[in-house]
Amino acid sequence: MSGELVERRLAAILAADVVGFSRLMEANEERTMGALKHHRREFFDPTVAKYGGRIFKVMGDGFLVEFGSILNAARCAVEIQLGMPERNVGVPEDRHIKFRIGLNLGDIIVDGDDFYGDGVNLASRLEGLAGPGGIACSAMVRTQVGNKLEQEFLDQGEMTVKNIAQPVHVYFINLGQTALAGAVPVTGKASSRSEKPSIAVLPFVNMSNDPEQEFFSDGITEDIITDLSNVSGIFVLGRNTVFTYKGKAVNLEQIARDLGVAYVVEGSVRKAGNRVRINAQLIEGSTGGHVWAQRYDRDLTDIFAIQDEITQTIVGALRVKLLPEEKKAIEQAPTESIEAYAHYLRGRDFYWSTTRSNLVMAKQNFARAIELDPLYARAYAGLATCDSLLKSRHGVNVAVADILANADRALAIDPNLAEAHAARGMACQGGDRRDEAAAAFEQALALDPNCFQAHNFYGLFCASIGDFERALTHYMRALELQPDDYQSAMMLTTVLRSLKRKDEAERYARLTVKRAEAALQLHPESSKPAMVGAIQLAALGERESALEWLARALAVDPDDNLSRYNAACVYAHLGEVDRAFDLLDIWINQTGIDFKRWFQNDSDLDSIRDHPRYKNLLERGGL
Repeated sequence: MSGELVERRLAAILAADVVGFSRLMEANEERTMGALKHHRREFFDPTVAKYGGRIFKVMGDGFLVEFGSILNAARCAVEIQLGMPERNVGVPEDRHIKFRIGLNLGDIIVDGDDFYGDGVNLASRLEGLAGPGGIACSAMVRTQVGNKLEQEFLDQGEMTVKNIAQPVHVYFINLGQTALAGAVPVTGKASSRSEKPSIAVLPFVNMSNDPEQEFFSDGITEDIITDLSNVSGIFVLGRNTVFTYKGKAVNLEQIARDLGVAYVVEGSVRKAGNRVRINAQLIEGSTGGHVWAQRYDRDLTDIFAIQDEITQTIVGALRVKLLPEEKKAIEQAPTESIEAYAHYLRGRDFYWSTTRSNLVMAKQNFARAIELDPLYARAYAGLATCDSLLKSRHGVNVAVADILANADRALAIDPNLAEAHAARGMACQGGDRRDEAAAAFEQALALDPNCFQAHNFYGLFCASIGDFERALTHYMRALELQPDDYQSAMMLTTVLRSLKRKDEAERYARLTVKRAEAALQLHPESSKPAMVGAIQLAALGERESALEWLARALAVDPDDNLSRYNAACVYAHLGEVDRAFDLLDIWINQTGIDFKRWFQNDSDLDSIRDHPRYKNLLERGGL
């Protein structure tokens, strides 16, 4: 017999990882890493040491810990999971740092300070079965701990786990008030929970023969997200985060893990004439198992009733208490006109691009929705927002009083509509009514702290008055809420440049290019992503790439006034001063915008501010 004797021994292994680490890093790398280091330094590592554990491997967001006692390992896991909710108090829910933990007692291979073998692998697999804030363990752990732990064990039966040959008997440790938000015990026993079940509603697939109906399936998805977001007992990921998976083949278990949610909703929509078929299913992220599935074959006039049923069925399946006012909000149809609803959805689909032509199309659809239903609050808010953007970004002559009138009509119908308050703030900003604008944005965020529109517009307002620190806060939050929004990433980069935070600005510039490229693939008909990418590449000094992207943008929309301004910014970065000023001259003539008020703080123009032509523009009341 030859070869070295392999050292083996029995050990308790705790495997932990951060829930939704990919999503958190995508939204904000620095804040996520800072928060994780803070939690480790002040809580996680000291708790491990307190129970005699040793962290023997760190893998980005994951940790492997060895203990001499399985009871100490279990007590350590419980203390960590019971302590994290308090440490997350005051932090927006989508930024919470939560752990999944797996526990195993088994044979391990010792290699210096590192360990290998099935005992370690099984702990890692068990961690993957735990819900956010939860603990999963093997039958060996359950047997050895016995009744020495204050918490009860919930028997999940045998489960098949990846790369483990035999089924594994799994138990969850019931943490009582902190809860098994990620798992429904197979025993059917309900546990009390203060941690909210987390859910991602993936874009419903358009199964209609007409690709033009894509806006309808997207609208259904967005409205189910909105309805579920009205339920205080559930944490729901926002639109842009989940829409990154649109049109892609998906592994639901992997998506749940990447996004850090316990449940995933997926479905499809088939619209034909006055009939609609909707398939929807609720999937448990840790196992891929169906919690609920249903098919609805109804008249199109029943669309809101179907959405209500889907929402309330999901709430029931998650055993969440629906408050009376939440039930009322869900059941309240936004309009009684299905035709008005269809126009609103189409308008919302056009709106996301914010190019002049698409804003005009969005405005036409919102206006038609209002004709069909004069009490459609969201359509009035959409109309006000479109007009504000057409006025401020494209120089379209729209009276501020008319924009305010539409925002106020929306608020008269629904005083609690956050997007209407945000639209009013944007209108007040356009009329140089700064105090009113700030108050409207604050009210929007008081009603909905996660209102992307309010954070985005408030960031623009703060940047326009030179309050870059506050602008930074709102753009950071906007980007966390919608990580793939390249326009928020662009503005964040501009603000960081204005604050002279060069390294951070460069990182976010590269992130912006990445986001813009993804948006360009989804919407090749829009010039905006290419123009945004061109500005960032020019600022990074990548001349050839910047010019290539600029050519793509101008080829799509050569007469768009905002494209002219952005092209001027590209040329300013590249040192082509005369070309920049020629475009700015045209823009002033075409729009009549008071550039001094809106763009005096735009860092993309810093390199040309000392040029005589810049001073000439100032004298004209422009820049």
